[in-house]
Amino acid sequence: MQFDLNLLRNYEPIIIIILFMVIIAILIWNFLLQRGLGKIQKKNLEFFAGNDVKSIEDIIIGHSKSIKVLDKDIQELYNISNQINIQAHKGLHKVAVIRYNPFKDVGGDQSFAIAMLNGKNNGLTISSLYTREGTRVYAKAIAAGESEKYPLTDEEKQAIKLAKVTDTKKI
Repeated sequence: MQFDLNLLRNYEPIIIIILFMVIIAILIWNFLLQRGLGKIQKKNLEFFAGNDVKSIEDIIIGHSKSIKVLDKDIQELYNISNQINIQAHKGLHKVAVIRYNPFKDVGGDQSFAIAMLNGKNNGLTISSLYTREGTRVYAKAIAAGESEKYPLTDEEKQAIKLAKVTDTKKI
């Protein structure tokens, strides 16, 4: 089968017009691509302005290193926070005061019982009994909400009970 050149010569003007249109379309496409590339380059210049960075890879590596350092810092802060929480849990942060009048001949609620407990309900009670002859102060160690050695008065028990429920902020 031979190629007929006469047939090609008959359609030569149409082929030239089509090729010309394809060339125009390619030129327009090239122009649009160059314009888009120019916008990207302009944004890159704004982004990299003032940086002595050779490539985006350098920036990514730098950010990766920064993230690792920040991650380490966050872990250290988390550990410090846990240590602070442990120490705060040991501190006396549950406190309650009960005022009362143990004797009818003394006016006013001048006697009191104070319970001061930590997160494990360990701590102490301080009781003050006011009489006409003087004031007596008693302190008792508390372990797990109870006195190990000395019996507790009703007011001290009430102060301990109140101190246990006044811990509104869990540590």
